[in-house]
Amino acid sequence: MKSTSQILIVLIILLSTVFNLSAQRVNNRWKAQIGVGVNRPFWNGFVEDLYANDINGPTVNLGLQYMFSERLGAKLDYGFNRMKNADEVPDFKINYSRINAQIVYDPSNDIGFLPNRLRIVLHAGPGYSIAKPLGGLQTDQSYLNIMGGTEFHYGLSDTLSVFLDVAYVHGFTSVDDYSPTIAGLGAFNGNLVYATIGVSISLSGCYTCN
Repeated sequence: MKSTSQILIVLIILLSTVFNLSAQRVNNRWKAQIGVGVNRPFWNGFVEDLYANDINGPTVNLGLQYMFSERLGAKLDYGFNRMKNADEVPDFKINYSRINAQIVYDPSNDIGFLPNRLRIVLHAGPGYSIAKPLGGLQTDQSYLNIMGGTEFHYGLSDTLSVFLDVAYVHGFTSVDDYSPTIAGLGAFNGNLVYATIGVSISLSGCYTCN
């Protein structure tokens, strides 16, 4: 009788574990992300003798992510970046926007030394960039891009985490020739890096599980 009770207890524990894992796999499919930070455009994206500050802001990223499994997923995200001239060059401001479709890879379960609440997420994919100068300058550009980055997540609860995202965006373009050079004031055909701090919210339940 005692052995039968022990077997029943073990079966109940196993069934509860299986049910819990199954529920977790369903619950963490969809996530919404928002991040705010700064950007650094590469100076070779501007016309000669014109360049922006080393550090610019704001940078705002919005994303919607879907996980196919514990490790692999995809996301569609939009990024907005404001750039401003350095002190020693003529005044300009640029709104640089991008939209990217990215593959998401989470190797955290394969990294044995990570704390339970900490996760590392890699993301990369192609997209489209639009650089629009402000103040009536007529030098809009649009071009394809590809980007890649790394997110470091820390889970605050089962449905909410904070993260740091550092990424590089490469534009498939080249600097246009302007005559005179000042006609290219506000033009940007180039690459940038950004860093944002944000929150990731599970839209269907548990954050740390798939």
